[in-house]
Amino acid sequence: MIDAAGLRVMKAISEEGSFTAAAVALGYSQPAISQMVRRLEQRTGTVLVERVGRAVRLTEAGMVLARHAGPVLSALDAAEEEVAAIAGLRSGRVRLMAFPSSSATLVPRALALVKRAYPDISVTFAEAEPPESLAALRAGECDLAVAFAYEGTDIGRGEEDMDLFVTTPLLDDEVRLAVPRGHPLATRESVQLEELQGEDWIAGCPRCRGHLLHLSSVAGFTPRVAYETEDYVAVLGLVAEGLGVSLIPDLTLRTAHHKDVAALPIVPTSRRHIVAVTTPDLQRVPAVKATLEALVQSATPLRRSLVTV
Repeated sequence: MIDAAGLRVMKAISEEGSFTAAAVALGYSQPAISQMVRRLEQRTGTVLVERVGRAVRLTEAGMVLARHAGPVLSALDAAEEEVAAIAGLRSGRVRLMAFPSSSATLVPRALALVKRAYPDISVTFAEAEPPESLAALRAGECDLAVAFAYEGTDIGRGEEDMDLFVTTPLLDDEVRLAVPRGHPLATRESVQLEELQGEDWIAGCPRCRGHLLHLSSVAGFTPRVAYETEDYVAVLGLVAEGLGVSLIPDLTLRTAHHKDVAALPIVPTSRRHIVAVTTPDLQRVPAVKATLEALVQSATPLRRSLVTV
């Protein structure tokens, strides 16, 4: 009913004392001011300005509008400035979630790129495996998630409303077999999983355990899972002590090493697809878009490098 332009006119008339002076102050013509007052009176259903000879004065209703105009217009100006800052990447907040092995490799460089290019953008970060991070994205609790899916499975793993998300590929991460240095297969150039069917296995996160069960099923055996932990440093420690073998992605091996563990390619090769996930609307938010571009940039050298353990 009452727009910002009308409030500005009422405030100017109150301060300047006439239509002509208000027009000069606002950069309008005098007829334009008269027309805006008439329109505002029609919308409010009451007289706002009383004409006394050549002068004008505000009615009680007009004074109410003029009194409230200052705070309202100040709040609108502040809101416009904040929105302009966000649109111009002088401000903004991004809530990022990523799975653990990416938080030690992919994410730190992306955050550093954002901080250098847009120091006024605030990016908060929390670790979460894909089921939790996607649920948080759906619930509006995060803006951007770094997730993964193994070959032959989808990112959502049957979760609802995945068509509401958009995904950006970051890199394909090869999965390797980790064995103790003294293991008979440790010096091999590659190994087939069926050669490990008599071994004890160490399993990781639920998706990783599912991947192990799938690969071993294809290889014709059911793995004997002796230990379960989502901490890959612990996995390497268990492998190093000869307590079992494990499947470990390259991205983890870029930061987690153990001198008594050898990592071998498996045949056939298995990979997991790492992607950034957001929503179509959030993808257009400048700060989210900048963070997404930083993740893509951060992934580029990781796609080119190889791990040797």
